[in-house]
Amino acid sequence: MNTFGRNFRCTTFGESHGPAMGAVIDGCPPGIPLAEADIQPYLDRRRPGKSALESGRQEADRVEILSGVFEGRTTGAPIALLVRNRDVRSEDYDALRDVFRPGHADYTWQAKYGLRDHRGGGRSSGRETLARVAAGAVAVRCLEPCGVTIRGRVLEVHGATDPAAMEAEIRAARDAGDSVGGIVEVTASGCPAGLGDPVFGKLDAAIAGAMMGIGAVKGIELGEGFGAARLFGSEMNDPITEAGFSSNRAGGVLGGISTGQDVVVRLAVKPTPSIRKAQRTVDITGKEREISVEGRHDPCIAPRIVPVAECMMALVVLDAMLEQAKYRGFGGEQGSPFREGF
Repeated sequence: MNTFGRNFRCTTFGESHGPAMGAVIDGCPPGIPLAEADIQPYLDRRRPGKSALESGRQEADRVEILSGVFEGRTTGAPIALLVRNRDVRSEDYDALRDVFRPGHADYTWQAKYGLRDHRGGGRSSGRETLARVAAGAVAVRCLEPCGVTIRGRVLEVHGATDPAAMEAEIRAARDAGDSVGGIVEVTASGCPAGLGDPVFGKLDAAIAGAMMGIGAVKGIELGEGFGAARLFGSEMNDPITEAGFSSNRAGGVLGGISTGQDVVVRLAVKPTPSIRKAQRTVDITGKEREISVEGRHDPCIAPRIVPVAECMMALVVLDAMLEQAKYRGFGGEQGSPFREGF
């Protein structure tokens, strides 16, 4: 399953240590102003090597638009996006060819396919998210005329919520040869009411699937989320007045359909599984081994996941808006933000 979306469909390709990564987008509306400069800022936020608290892999991650754009606007044809891998050190992974790294997809890929690309995890590497970000940045561009904005932030790192304390937690983990996780929040503002397709195409279900599709994400909640289990119904329900909803504990979705409020989602991001600390594992013959993962890895993935999660949200929202445009009463009316946007 390398293709995401029903209407705005993106297919990603490439491996961490292959020649390039990229995405092909099909279903992008025509006439959207688009240039590489619209995509690059998102890739810059995601790319490694920007600080001592990130992977030391030095990649410019410069995007190339190969098709689907003419004279600065989308044509409606497939948009091919390419980013070439430059700083590849596959020899760092030679010792891992026949060993399963704890916390990684090594064992499960071997079990499913009977082989795997041991160089940085291949297709299961976090670098695969680069292609999602490239496609998601195009979705962001499509949403701009509709007044939809998406923003993300790190709420917590290893229990710390103050920015300085977060950095201290990451530094301490790095120096100890270990890693830490965190919590990321993404908010989509300006979404019209009515997005989502019950009962199996609910907007919140689509968002959850998109976010859980990010490799390091192990939990997700919308609005009040798990906190809802500790509330009374009188506390959880969002009262409705003439002025609209007076709170947003539902996170902008009721019955799988957007309410018109901010759509708010939070992600639990696990600690980076590649750590220098010695761990127990087995090799492909089943023999017990001890492993210490060397190479260039983030001591905390959460900060670099923010643009990835933003772009996945953009892909879901745009896909839902294109789906909703098929229904009478939305998108076809004169004066509709969706109609004017496209």
